Amino acid sequence: MNSKEFENILKLEPLKRYQYFIKKIADFEELWTIIDEDGSYALSDIDNFTLISFWTAEEFVISNLNEGWENCKPIKLTLEDLQDDLFDIIASENYLINVFPINGKSGFVVSLNEFRRDLDEELEKIE
Repeated sequence: MNSKEFENILKLEPLKRYQYFIKKIADFEELWTIIDEDGSYALSDIDNFTLISFWTAEEFVISNLNEGWENCKPIKLTLEDLQDDLFDIIASENYLINVFPINGKSGFVVSLNEFRRDLDEELEKIE
């Protein structure tokens, strides 16, 4: 990814970053999250909700490893990993999904059901 594309995406409002994210992971079938020092998914809390965060590329993750996430590291997941493993964890723990947080601020936050619906709609367009 070139620096101009990187900067342009960071300037998007959260909903536009979410829409970009859905299209990218549907197209490339990969996404990024972060794990902590113990190898567990790094989580954040907002208003009594626990969030798991996702990005489209490692560069975006690295640019956000601050404010409590300094010791975390990026990990790439496949769409299959997300659907077969993480969806179950997110559902059982009642997490919300934080798509594309930047600069220490939350991104677009959605429930698992909303996320699945939007992703499935995008995947149907590709098939």
